[in-house]
Amino acid sequence: MTDYGVVIMSEMARIEGRVMTAPDLSLYTGLKVPTAAKILRLLAKNDLLVSIRGAHGGYRLDREPSKISIAEIVRVLEGPVAVTSCVDTSHDDCSVEECCPMRGGWEKINTAINAAMEEVTLADMTSVTPAPLPKSARGTENLTTSLNITE
Repeated sequence: MTDYGVVIMSEMARIEGRVMTAPDLSLYTGLKVPTAAKILRLLAKNDLLVSIRGAHGGYRLDREPSKISIAEIVRVLEGPVAVTSCVDTSHDDCSVEECCPMRGGWEKINTAINAAMEEVTLADMTSVTPAPLPKSARGTENLTTSLNITE
């Protein structure tokens, strides 16, 4: 779900202020409409997207892409980021916690991972990839070349 959430958010960030629906995002990302709809609801419920009602409604980003970290998206869709249960908010007891040689070491790794994800913004993610073609247009980009059609 997290991968799909980042894909959806990245697509929405490509054009500032764009309002998109689950079917729109399905067309541009290849995700199934129910999957896109589920992710959109979660992201809107957690203040990353704004839900717009009406005939021309849908969803749009709540903030500029440069103000949304990848860590925020991950936390909304997955919960706190932790490499092991001893560094998350889990209340599960570890059977070897008292004698674990890694105790405390994982926290350093977890902190580094979280810091790295906080530094990467949605704008960073969208600036490195070209906009995909809608599914309906895929496969036609080479059609004119293969038919020797010139403009």
